[in-house]
Amino acid sequence: MPKITVCIPTFNRAHLLPFAIASVVAQTESDWELVVCDDGSTDATPQVMAGYTDPRIRYLRHNSNIGKSNNMRSGYEAATGDYFIKFDDDDRLTPDFLAKTSQILDRQPAIGFVGTDHWVIDEQNQRRQDWSDQNSQRWGRSNLPEGPIADLLTVVFVRQSLQIGATLFRRSALQAVDYMRRDWQNCEDNDLFVRLALAGYRAYYLPERLMEYRFHPEQQGIHRAIPYLSDKVQYLQSYEFQGELEQVRRSRLAETQLQLGWYLIETGEITKGRHLVQASMARSRVRSKGKAMVGVTLSYLPKPMRQNLVATLRRAKSSQ
Repeated sequence: MPKITVCIPTFNRAHLLPFAIASVVAQTESDWELVVCDDGSTDATPQVMAGYTDPRIRYLRHNSNIGKSNNMRSGYEAATGDYFIKFDDDDRLTPDFLAKTSQILDRQPAIGFVGTDHWVIDEQNQRRQDWSDQNSQRWGRSNLPEGPIADLLTVVFVRQSLQIGATLFRRSALQAVDYMRRDWQNCEDNDLFVRLALAGYRAYYLPERLMEYRFHPEQQGIHRAIPYLSDKVQYLQSYEFQGELEQVRRSRLAETQLQLGWYLIETGEITKGRHLVQASMARSRVRSKGKAMVGVTLSYLPKPMRQNLVATLRRAKSSQ
């Protein structure tokens, strides 16, 4: 059996997938297997995969789209390595990723997973120092010291410092929490980290940029935001904490419900949107309560008036 299983879930990224695969083949640690799990791609992905003859590379294709987390689980369930990493088909590992992270797991049996920092790359596969520095600062990695993470739940839930694609796990730890939840399309990675922390697993942070994460220029429109926010509500409702962590959870849940409710009202799902906005009001800060009250008012207006008022509010916000 291989020491490490690398999983690359893919869907219609035949133009980018070879870069991700090449980054695995180029690893200085050679004791690995690669599972590429294809969520029913309709592009040239099967033809691309047919060109690989390395026996360490396996191609698992689903004839139809089974969903993001289900596709990830299929790669995880096919894994045979002691250690496991999943990264996306538009990202890349640096050559030393597997060697450096697996050495920590080899030497420290109490550690369940090792997270690293990562580069941000653009569409031309170029590393962006400025984007990378801003990203590390935004997610609290700039000040995260090397070594076992002292307050893991705060790091993974409040700061969200670790990134799944830049983390090597013991497969036994993933098995203990049953990996990612089925049928989730968003927030499945945040949820996995939180469940591992709650289960008592320890993590190690290695402050080196050993992975390359691609930023795409396209903006997230309202119809992409709605399913993301719906899954985020489900994620935030999955837990109850104590003290400050619970305050953070309730505040984020209220903000997410409010934003989702507004979008649903805007797109015509009035009843569901109003219910979410009203649910957010009980947890909202004073400033957010004002926005919630406006959202409820909008839900009772006729469609033309509602759309005109939303457009006016958006213009006012963009001009600030």
